[in-house]
Amino acid sequence: MPQLGKLLELIGQMPGYRRLIEEINQKSGGTVVMLDAARPYLVAALYESLQVPVVLVTAQPEHARKLQEQLSSWCSSGRMMLFPEPDVLPYERLSPDTSTGMERIQVLSELAGCSSGENENQHGQPLVVASAVALMSKTTPYAEFTSTCHTVKLGMNIEPFRLLENWQAMGYRLENIVEMPGTMSHRGGIIDVFPPTAGLPVRLEFFGDSIDSIRTFDPATQRSVGKVPSIAVGPAAELLAPWRMNKQSLEDILQNLDLAGCTAEVKEQFRHDREMFLGGQLAREAQYYIPLFNSGKLTDYLPPGALLVLDEPSSIAQVAAEMDAEAAQMRSEKLERGELPNNFPRPYFTWDELEEGIKGYQPLSLEAWGLGEGLDFISAPGYAGKLPSFISKTMELLTQQNRIVIVSHQASRLSELFDGEDIIVAPVEEVTQLPGPGTMVLVQGSLPEGWVMSGDTYLFTDAEIFGFVKQRRLVKKRTAPRQKLSIDFVPDDYVVHVEHGIGRFTGVTMLNAAGSDKEYLVLQYAAGDMLYVPTDQIDRVSRYVGAGDRTPVLSRLGSQEWVRTRQKAKEAAELLARDLLLLYAAREVVPGFAFSRDTVWQQELEAAFPYVETPDQLEAQRDVKEDMEKHRPMDRLVCGDVGYGKTEVAIRAAFKAVMDGRQVAVLVPTTVLAQQHYATFSERLEAFPVKVEVLSRFRSDRDQRVVVDGLTDGTVDICIGTHRLIQKDIVFKNLGLLIIDEEQRFGVNHKEYLKKMRQEVDVLTLSATP
Repeated sequence: MPQLGKLLELIGQMPGYRRLIEEINQKSGGTVVMLDAARPYLVAALYESLQVPVVLVTAQPEHARKLQEQLSSWCSSGRMMLFPEPDVLPYERLSPDTSTGMERIQVLSELAGCSSGENENQHGQPLVVASAVALMSKTTPYAEFTSTCHTVKLGMNIEPFRLLENWQAMGYRLENIVEMPGTMSHRGGIIDVFPPTAGLPVRLEFFGDSIDSIRTFDPATQRSVGKVPSIAVGPAAELLAPWRMNKQSLEDILQNLDLAGCTAEVKEQFRHDREMFLGGQLAREAQYYIPLFNSGKLTDYLPPGALLVLDEPSSIAQVAAEMDAEAAQMRSEKLERGELPNNFPRPYFTWDELEEGIKGYQPLSLEAWGLGEGLDFISAPGYAGKLPSFISKTMELLTQQNRIVIVSHQASRLSELFDGEDIIVAPVEEVTQLPGPGTMVLVQGSLPEGWVMSGDTYLFTDAEIFGFVKQRRLVKKRTAPRQKLSIDFVPDDYVVHVEHGIGRFTGVTMLNAAGSDKEYLVLQYAAGDMLYVPTDQIDRVSRYVGAGDRTPVLSRLGSQEWVRTRQKAKEAAELLARDLLLLYAAREVVPGFAFSRDTVWQQELEAAFPYVETPDQLEAQRDVKEDMEKHRPMDRLVCGDVGYGKTEVAIRAAFKAVMDGRQVAVLVPTTVLAQQHYATFSERLEAFPVKVEVLSRFRSDRDQRVVVDGLTDGTVDICIGTHRLIQKDIVFKNLGLLIIDEEQRFGVNHKEYLKKMRQEVDVLTLSATP
């Protein structure tokens, strides 16, 4: 990500910007008529100039995420935060994504900390971006949220169980091992806790009721990182009221729900949840009840002096109205089906309810046109990939003493082009000094659009230079904790004990052994035999993961059955290892085709990829190319989750093969996947003289015959198909690369064919399930 913060100093030279700062300091709000592409630059400049918390509200959630990313390029030292909208539709009984809830809690905690002065001099002020939907969603009332925040210090006296009870009422979940924010654990005189705002979880060691040690630790290894004198602990959930109010008040609220029009099933669900709440336990879908207890707004958390910026208020109001209409329709349908109490409150505020409160903060509005302070920004000229024209115009601008900043993913390529014109400019990732008149800065990175400021400062991006800009994939991060030694089985799960074989987990029980009580896992085996496994030996038990839906046969305790099963598995593994050894020995002896290094067309294909490559994608691409350029057949597996770019790696490998006059076969397990790959390959390669075809049952016999003939005479470069592609009538003129998608889904006969192919041509296997 480019770091462009130094360029913020330039806007300070504009009279209109200085007047705007004066108006904001006088708490008069106002409107700025501003080019859309330059708004992140303006907001970042205001944030740096004013040194106060800033909340930027835009209409669409997707735009909010993009704005946050752009702001991170302009404000590298600040705390860029996204306040996400709830990922559950209004009135839906679904468990929300944990990471979304933690992000919302982090924003509320930071703003609450600023308002009390706690974080002001520690990390800088927060810059929060939110969508209209996020702004409308109800959250914890400010007073209720801040009243739970506290600091745990070294030497403090407090009963461990009282501390755990307090944290449970703040939304923390009791776990065996603390790995995720919002969790805690208790083992003897040790309590672990992971506040959502903390970078690392914290381990408290007690001596009696006194806190003897506070240490941060690595959640992956559970090893200590360092000692700290204190830890701030805030809420871990937005729903706090049910665990903090008295039982009678809680019962009154729940009892007041009008269930007269609900179905029997829904009434039973509400009755069950009511008992859970009154019993002090977390209802299964507790977030569903937020409208009953929460009336807080994000704007309630704005501290005095904070700046609220509205990105086109009319668009925000329109999205809010659309969301209100959709939610009202959903409510009407659920009431009609008897799925919702008649008096169940809305989980969001309408725009009318928010607008009056927002006006009290004297917000700054950003508009595309109209009355208001106009700042001198215009769109940068575009060149649509005509690089000679761009280079020529840039040289002309430099001679006219303009400042030029270029932010591009092709910075190295542009540097070479400028070098050919005797302009030496090396790509950088961070702008460390202001460019003077008649100078240029070339930055490696990406921004959506460029602009021209005050007629003498030009910001060019890939959008202007090439006619497109690479987009960053906004893939929600999924935390995949390491496999941990915890009881995560549920009764009736099939499990495997390393010594006794397959059993059925029935639960956990306490038994007295050697004068002390101890927890045991209870496993049921054939003939009703039971095995009791101490919980400190849980590492010897794992979940049964046999293939298929067939119910496994329980092992018999005291017999040699499991020993024989393990022996068969060992022999099968040895046989597989022998086959692999023979295969790879043959591949070392049989000469393969060494593909040439990348051509200019290869570079253009990769430059036209409309997304920013991930580090893993680049590494996989580099490894595949290195294998293809060797003199022995490639056999490489590229493994990655759906949506993480495996297909793009395959397209680049296929194009590399075609550039050397070799054909490519892409083998997929289903007809639908074949059509999807055909569409993707065709779209990516349409600008090049590469013929892509598909073989599947969607093609007529005549069309298939034409494709088969094309494979034989070499006129088809890339063919995508199902098992039809490896039938006997298929003959390639010059096959050089076989790409297999999800090989594990092919049958035994197909795999035997593929095993033979691995000795003859380069093979690239793609899989989401290793």
